[in-house]
Amino acid sequence: MFRSKISTILNSLLGAGLTLGAVDAFAAWSVNMDPGVTPISHAVFNLHTLLMWVSVAIGVGVFGVMFWSILHHRKSKGVVPAKFSHSTIVEVVWTTIPFLILIGTAIPATKAIILMEETGEADMTIKITGYQWKWKYEYLDEDISFFSNLAADSREVSGMGGDPTNVKNYLLAVDNELVVPVNKRIRFLITADDVIHSWWVPKFGMKRDAIPGFMNEMWASIDTPGTYRGQCTELCGKDHGYMPIVVVAKSEAEYRQWVAQKQGAAKAEQAAAGKTWGKAELLARGEQVYNTSCAACHQAGGAGIPGVFPAITGSAIATGPLDAHLDIVMNGKKGTAMQAFAAQLGDTDIAAVVSYQRNALGNSVGDSVQPSDVKAKRR
Repeated sequence: MFRSKISTILNSLLGAGLTLGAVDAFAAWSVNMDPGVTPISHAVFNLHTLLMWVSVAIGVGVFGVMFWSILHHRKSKGVVPAKFSHSTIVEVVWTTIPFLILIGTAIPATKAIILMEETGEADMTIKITGYQWKWKYEYLDEDISFFSNLAADSREVSGMGGDPTNVKNYLLAVDNELVVPVNKRIRFLITADDVIHSWWVPKFGMKRDAIPGFMNEMWASIDTPGTYRGQCTELCGKDHGYMPIVVVAKSEAEYRQWVAQKQGAAKAEQAAAGKTWGKAELLARGEQVYNTSCAACHQAGGAGIPGVFPAITGSAIATGPLDAHLDIVMNGKKGTAMQAFAAQLGDTDIAAVVSYQRNALGNSVGDSVQPSDVKAKRR
């Protein structure tokens, strides 16, 4: 009976092992950390590998002595227990060896920490600001600034209950990637506008918290062109999982081309803010802005979340005086989750989204806002 039970248990374990093995055969796995693509990630990888083998050596030594002692001093051999109370030599040995191990591992660990903190002598500086729930990137040397939001296809699938497996890089894609050149020392200044966030790209080997009122620093020099994805690692609200990070590393020539395109787009945006927009144009652009910046709270159809986020459909703000509507969109509302979008959106986008909220989502006020009206209200 006992053997039968043992056989049944072994067969069950074997079956489970084969099942897990079949699953793992289709999944990427590793027995060590990712070496990454920056000097910091390489240093962390090497340090982790060193400590792992030191731990293995300690384990082999300790358990080897223990098993040898158990085997050669077992009762069946007639061994008589020793009567000594202590051994000065043994105590010196087991104090000296751990001390030397700690010193030997502290030196490379200290070098890695110093490397992480050396943020000076940068070739370029990028300021990163966390918002609920997006990132703002400012290239301080190029006069480029933009927001990076969750990609529309991920947001649509999440909001409509679709199948996320049909979306490439679900919750890990954005509308505006952070583009940087390879082999350049990049200094990141990291802060937040509302609550605590945390900027983390695994391939870079470290992360930094984004704290309102504080400026944290980190640096990276990416040695391989490619696309590197990360996420906010601080629980920052109900859509915490909706603020991914995507960094695209390009060659110097490709990066310069991207900079020229961004600067050209900024000039075109300034020109667009100076023209008079048709109502249909405003509503089309306003829908895009709403889905990117407003739908997370007020929902795609404008119904909001009862007791949490107010509805746009039929609301006193969206159907009331235009000035009050503009004011709350631009300046937010203290004591609530309603953010101030004056610094986040340009004149054209604010005009478009306000016009959209008043003439869509079940509302039909009939009026509209021009970028010039927003510009005048900023003064």
